Amino acid sequence: MFVDTHSHIYSEEFSSDRNEVIANALRSGVNKIILPNIDSSSIKPLLDLASSRPTLFIPLIGLHPTSIKEDFRKELEIMEYWFNKRKFAGIGEIGIDLYWDKTFINEQIEAFRIQIGWAKKAGIPIVIHVRESFPEVLEVIRQEKEESLQGVFHSFTGNVEQAAEVIDLGFKIGVGGIVTFKNSGLDEVVKKISLKHIVIETDAPWLAPVPYRGKRNETAYISFVADKIASLHGISLEEVGKITTQNAKQLFGF
Repeated sequence: MFVDTHSHIYSEEFSSDRNEVIANALRSGVNKIILPNIDSSSIKPLLDLASSRPTLFIPLIGLHPTSIKEDFRKELEIMEYWFNKRKFAGIGEIGIDLYWDKTFINEQIEAFRIQIGWAKKAGIPIVIHVRESFPEVLEVIRQEKEESLQGVFHSFTGNVEQAAEVIDLGFKIGVGGIVTFKNSGLDEVVKKISLKHIVIETDAPWLAPVPYRGKRNETAYISFVADKIASLHGISLEEVGKITTQNAKQLFGF
């Protein structure tokens, strides 16, 4: 059995065949799918989906860094309203993204800190988006760190030293389809990380693993990620599922 710890299956990319995609996931052995939020426009579809199958879907709330513009405070107010209105298993997807645009770096950092504060207040984990921003994210986490603050570095693409820093802070490494990409180098990093520090994810509809690279990703493809990790560690697919599921349970409290 697997837990997809990061899937945007509520997004419009699945509007025509969402039920089929869910059925595929269940057939592939997935028994929990964690839904990170993006911005105010994604809250309703995310919560509607989570309510439709509460034993399968686990909702998170948060403002994605690429959605942070001049009006980020208004967006944060909407996030905080929902944070106070109902229970969420974590705050996410939050973080810093300097790949597309560095215009709002200060706003991204401020929003990141504010949302970390919500997580600490509620005693729930954070799901961190890191793109071209590892030093900046690490600086914020080190400054905000408390014993209660845990989470996952989603879609990890760093090196062994960076992985060690993440683990040293008490965070999990989120491994997705990139580990299957030829020449990504992530396979050599994952090989050196104990499974007790890893959770698996798809980031559907993005970052589909080989052999579906370049196509729309879906939760069922988590098995290709798990299979790659199993081969890297020389253990069974079942063992990967067991360990990573336990890690996800411990982190998100389901």
